Amino acid sequence: MALLDQVPDLTETEHQILTYAIWWHDAVYDATASDNEAKSAEMAKRDLRDFDISLHGRDEVARLIRLTAGHAVEEGDRLGEILVSIDLSILGAPDERYDEYAKAVREEYAHVPDDAWRTGRAKVLQRFLDAQVIFPDPAFAQWLEVQARANLSRELASLS
Repeated sequence: MALLDQVPDLTETEHQILTYAIWWHDAVYDATASDNEAKSAEMAKRDLRDFDISLHGRDEVARLIRLTAGHAVEEGDRLGEILVSIDLSILGAPDERYDEYAKAVREEYAHVPDDAWRTGRAKVLQRFLDAQVIFPDPAFAQWLEVQARANLSRELASLS
């Protein structure tokens, strides 16, 4: 929530929607599954019926959660840009913190053999590095982009 609280010019409703999206975006997480975000989005829509949020707001929370599956955001989707940037913010962490994250990701995927892990992880890292920007929100890009690219490049090199 600390990162969200630093985002300027959000309405109360936008802040609430993003807060719920952050809370629920990894509510369902299974490293062997490919539908975590979809299941988390449906859980959020169901659970949020008990909260003070409109049907439109619940649908928006679910939409935002689904964006975290591929981290692709259409230009002009400010809430999507913010949520995806917050979700990816670990990529721009200081070296030591990023290295801890990378180690934890490998542990989550311990069921994947080393060769397949290196190949798959390298593709993921390269996809981020090939992107024009990693963080779709301009403020996050300005703040974290350089460090994220350094972290991703360093991890990619370690996979060789």
